[in-house]
Amino acid sequence: MAAGVSRGLLRQRNFAALWWGQLISILGERLTYLALVGLLAEHTQHFRDTGSSWLLSALANVMLAPVLLLAPFTGAWVDRWNLRRVLIASDALRAGVVLSIPILYAWTHGVAPVFAQVFVLFTCNVFFLPAKSAITPEIVPPSQLLAANALLSVAGIVSTAVGALLGGWVIDHWGWGLALEINAVTYVASVAALALISYRPTEHPPADGPEGWRGYLREVGEGWRVLKGSPRVGLGLTALAAVWMGGGFLHVAGNQHIQRAASVPGMERLGVLLCALGLGAGLSTWWINTRGRAAPRPAVLGIGLVLAAGALAAFAASTRFAVFVASSFLVGAFVAPAFVLSETLLQEGAEPRQRGRVFSARDFLMRLLFLLTATVAAWLTRGFGTRVALLASACIVAVAGALAMAWGMLDPALMREKGRA
Repeated sequence: MAAGVSRGLLRQRNFAALWWGQLISILGERLTYLALVGLLAEHTQHFRDTGSSWLLSALANVMLAPVLLLAPFTGAWVDRWNLRRVLIASDALRAGVVLSIPILYAWTHGVAPVFAQVFVLFTCNVFFLPAKSAITPEIVPPSQLLAANALLSVAGIVSTAVGALLGGWVIDHWGWGLALEINAVTYVASVAALALISYRPTEHPPADGPEGWRGYLREVGEGWRVLKGSPRVGLGLTALAAVWMGGGFLHVAGNQHIQRAASVPGMERLGVLLCALGLGAGLSTWWINTRGRAAPRPAVLGIGLVLAAGALAAFAASTRFAVFVASSFLVGAFVAPAFVLSETLLQEGAEPRQRGRVFSARDFLMRLLFLLTATVAAWLTRGFGTRVALLASACIVAVAGALAMAWGMLDPALMREKGRA
């Protein structure tokens, strides 16, 4: 039945347009990440310079700064705007920004102007991401929400697998600049797909914005109260936090661990590992949308995170590329439920007029955790090596898995909830 629901969703014009837009733009985003890492690798002699770990940490900080500065406040505005227009405008702006990065680096041969453009690029994300999460439950029926989120996750997985392999090869053979140019084209194609959505917004407050600063801050606070008061939201955020914290360590320590273990440093190895991660996540997402519907959500999330911690520990302990590939596949398989189920839990736990604020607050919290863990990872890697930093990340993910299972003990209703058909 789940397979039939998925096919039905992809035959719906609005959801199909959103899905294809995400598939194309996420493909470009994977190229962007690899291209930026490739730029820093070129700038630091393949991360052999002593300051390379801090440059990777700085890149993470610049990527996250717009969310930390703006996300707590943009959700109240996103809730008032036409979500389709927000998505289209964001992708159009992102196309122009990524085109400018190779030009600026060629002129200056410095990373500061590049970081400035990365800041602008991720400022667009501050509006795009909550709008995408908020529009999904408005264009699909509630009974199809889990299937819709699973399909959107599949779009990200397919894009990650293809983009990682393509991006790693393109960067090593043709340069990171071409990868960014390809990314610009994917954003333009996404704009064309999103323009096909026929969307009638739910009734929002007046378009001229909140009535004064007190009214604005009151609306912002409503989003935070939803995060604080809903067990569903708490469970989803716990699982998602583990993924983002592990990602902070992998961004700094993982990249260096891979490059230092390689006989010939380059981006192709990273691309292969991201592809393996995507394949594991794809298998897990299929399970979540079929047989996994019958499993209690806290148990799925908690057990998955604990197993992911074991795969991270194996990754940290080895220098063999085959182990890296196997570990990446397992990490993808075990953490994929955190993305699918947390999205659904937050959508179910928030009212339509609050979703922009809830997802903006989520983005703020997750990026803050990523920033903190990337900074800690840079310190641990510099002082104790990549292995210690990666083992620390495994411990954090395992603890989060235990906390996710604890949510089920605190609220038995969550253990009884299953995915909808």
